[in-house]
Amino acid sequence: MRRGGAFNRGAITVCVMLSTILQSVDTTIANVALPHMQGSLSASQDQIAWVLTSYIVAAAIMTPPTGWLAGRFGRRRLFLTAVGGFTLASMLCGASTSLEQLVGFRLLQGMFGASLIPLSQAVLLDTYPPEQHASAMSWWGMGTIIGPILGPTLGGWLTEEYSWRAVFYVNLPFGTLAFLGLFIFLSDSPRRESRLDWMGLGTLSLAVGSFQLMLDRGAELDWFSSTEIIIEALVSGSAFYLFLAHTFTTDRPFVRPRLFIDRNFSVAVLFHATNAMIMQATISLMAPFLQDVAGYPAEQAGFIMGPRGLGTILSMLVIGRGLRGIDIRIKLIAGICMNATALWEMSQFTADVSPSVILSAGLLQGAGTGLIFIPLSTLAFATLPSQMRTEGTSIYALIRNMGGSIGISVMAAQLVSNTQVNHETISRVVSAYNTMFRNPAVTRFWDPTTAAGQTSLDAVITQQATLIAYIDDFRALMILSLMVAPLALLLRPARRSLAAQPAEAD
Repeated sequence: MRRGGAFNRGAITVCVMLSTILQSVDTTIANVALPHMQGSLSASQDQIAWVLTSYIVAAAIMTPPTGWLAGRFGRRRLFLTAVGGFTLASMLCGASTSLEQLVGFRLLQGMFGASLIPLSQAVLLDTYPPEQHASAMSWWGMGTIIGPILGPTLGGWLTEEYSWRAVFYVNLPFGTLAFLGLFIFLSDSPRRESRLDWMGLGTLSLAVGSFQLMLDRGAELDWFSSTEIIIEALVSGSAFYLFLAHTFTTDRPFVRPRLFIDRNFSVAVLFHATNAMIMQATISLMAPFLQDVAGYPAEQAGFIMGPRGLGTILSMLVIGRGLRGIDIRIKLIAGICMNATALWEMSQFTADVSPSVILSAGLLQGAGTGLIFIPLSTLAFATLPSQMRTEGTSIYALIRNMGGSIGISVMAAQLVSNTQVNHETISRVVSAYNTMFRNPAVTRFWDPTTAAGQTSLDAVITQQATLIAYIDDFRALMILSLMVAPLALLLRPARRSLAAQPAEAD
């Protein structure tokens, strides 16, 4: 892809940012509108959940082929098709009159939207010279990270002010602008005639789709006590084994193992997956903690979580425009330390935690996330041949999505398990024979000899058990963040000659 002047690069950046925000926002924007959809379409709670599941699974399956599709049909044509198809599918979702239609159109939306994140990253890396990659990744990262944070707030406002259909219709103006801008300013990349490894694509898609479905429905079906979850786990594991066996025994594999020979890319992928686990799990834990334990109203809880996104934006702007004289790995380690410090602060939360404490922890973690994201995205592709970038970015995006899903599912399961264990432990200590129940001031509210007193006492025990479970989750995420820190030392600074060298022939 040829690099144009400053105006052309700026126009492409705006269009790519719009495309990135479209896809990232839609991963979460529909969540708060589900109850309204459920009533409008006369669906059960289990049925309406497929509105989210269908999108997630479709996006997970269609992310890996992005590299091959871009090479076969050209990056410009694929990008325009993805943006146009995503916008059209969004309009069809808004116009749906039945659950079956909505789920089907959400599948289409996920299929078209899957390639937007890896394509946008690859386009920006090729549009800007190597010395400006950190700045380019800062703009790209803002759309990728801010989207999921703003999605629930935007979705709630649109649903309350208009209707649930507005969360899909809002994509029309932005999708149209992105399509027109890319059509005018984006030049095509060289095409590569190559045979598609159908066996590799099929087994990887089956493995990823089954695994994503298992993660998405595991909590609802009580994990491995469900036959469905067991089947999905077996299918995913078997398909992934076949994928690996086929990849290392065929001449033209779907995912070239040479990608992972590059040390920077391999280390960054592992780092990226772990960071996605921490970030997504923290976001998923904070909203219910603020409402169920701390007792904040939903609107106030959303407002308190807002500075997390502000911290990310500010740190990305700073690292993209300044701090050029500092080793990029030092910036990465600084971000890890900030993230770990914020998680330590969260592990000290109480049921009456003040908004200022929550705001400061969220702001600090947001800033740390920005400091991690930009150096990591820059170093991941610093030594990778430019011809392999689209394939690399598709794998990079896939691993990030899978890491986030794993983090959310594991921490949610841990939360439920720890809450039950803590409740049982506290209940054994707080018994009817405890001396504190001889105090009239206590038995006035928590008299274990009456039904009302038992109910009131159980509510207090449940709240404390849940609080401890949240603290345990935050502490576990803090430890995970510190454990991954040494990986930063394995990354090596960019050398332009490596980034510009041609890829091996297929």
